[in-house]
Amino acid sequence: MTTTTPTTASRTAPAVAVLRAETRLFLREPGSLFWILAFPSVLLVILGFVPAFAEPQDDLAGRRVIDLYVPVSILLAMIMAGLQAMPPVLTSYRERGVLRRMSTTPVRPGALLTAQITLHGAAALGSALLVVTVGGLLHGVPLPGHLTGYVLALLLAVAVVLAMGATICALSRTTKAATAAGSVAYLVMMFTAGVWVPVQAMPDTLRRIVGFTPFGAAAQALDQAASGDWPSWACLGVVAGWTVLLGFAASRLFRWQ
Repeated sequence: MTTTTPTTASRTAPAVAVLRAETRLFLREPGSLFWILAFPSVLLVILGFVPAFAEPQDDLAGRRVIDLYVPVSILLAMIMAGLQAMPPVLTSYRERGVLRRMSTTPVRPGALLTAQITLHGAAALGSALLVVTVGGLLHGVPLPGHLTGYVLALLLAVAVVLAMGATICALSRTTKAATAAGSVAYLVMMFTAGVWVPVQAMPDTLRRIVGFTPFGAAAQALDQAASGDWPSWACLGVVAGWTVLLGFAASRLFRWQ
């Protein structure tokens, strides 16, 4: 005990210091905070005042369009965090030699990677809580009927977007390349998540195709849990499979310098 405790503390203290420093830097970025935390809720507020979105639809089993846009807005926050905000930050650190210099100090580069993943994941989950609250208070969107399934789908969606962002960081040599790749992935994932057309309103063939994408499957899993059902194992399996695949690719391809 006398030899293990100091060693553990000596490894933990620098990681905690890095997390604190990165938290301060993250909070000084009003753009990232707005697009991740505020914009999805603002979008939901605006959409809720469209008269047609507040009326029950027969082709949606009596649900309203605004009900469908709660999980969509949640996924939008995750896409913002994982694909637009995180990759440029990590890539700029590597491009400027910050990670290489950290490798010569007691603070390991992995602590910085962990801090970034923690911050952006927490911001995405915080935005999800805000979206659910806004939807319920302003537009009468009911709380998820199957809370456990909803939380599981949320956690898997956060994991897959962070794994995708880490893969973009691994493949991008410069900040500009990371920004460009993140923007392309951002637009594609927005479509599959149902930002422009909810997945439930897509034609059957397109919905089946989208169901094989990480956010198409996540959107369907969240919708099923919101309706009170346990998310289908097929949807959860697709999201989990993409998480494992992208996480493996990021770990193999990521370079500290």
